[in-house]
Amino acid sequence: MEEYGEIGHMILRLARAHWAAASPLLGRIGLYPGQELLLMRLWENDHQSQSALANALKLDRSTVTRTVQRLEQQGLITRETAPDDRRSVIVSLTSEGRALRGEVERAWADLETITTAGMSERQRTEALRLLRRMERNLVEPREA
Repeated sequence: MEEYGEIGHMILRLARAHWAAASPLLGRIGLYPGQELLLMRLWENDHQSQSALANALKLDRSTVTRTVQRLEQQGLITRETAPDDRRSVIVSLTSEGRALRGEVERAWADLETITTAGMSERQRTEALRLLRRMERNLVEPREA
C-alpha cells in the first residue's frame, strides 16, 4: 500500500532538489532561479506588461515586481510606463539581457543532463509524459 501523500511529498522534494541544482548553474551567470524564467518570456516576446508576465508565469504580481526590480538593477531589463495606460508598466530587455540568452540556455541544458542522468531516452520520455499528466490533473477542472 502506498504511503499517504508519497507522490506529493516526492514532487516537493524533487522541486527543491531541482532548485538547489539550478542555483549554482545560474549563479555563475549572475542569476537566481526563477529570474531566468522571466527573461525567457521576454526572449520569446519582448516589451510585455508586468501583469502579462505575471499571468504567463502563473506568479503573483508582487513576486514578479520583485524579480523585475532585481533584473532592472542588474541592467538586464528596463521598465517604462505604458504610453496608453499610465497604470501599466512595460518590461523590455536591454542588450545585456538579450546577450545572456545563450548562457541561460546552456545552464538549463546542463540542469537537464544532471536531472536525467542515468535515464534512457525511453525513461526520459515516460517521465515527461507522467509529469505532464500530473500537471493536467492539477490544473484542469475536474468533475465533482
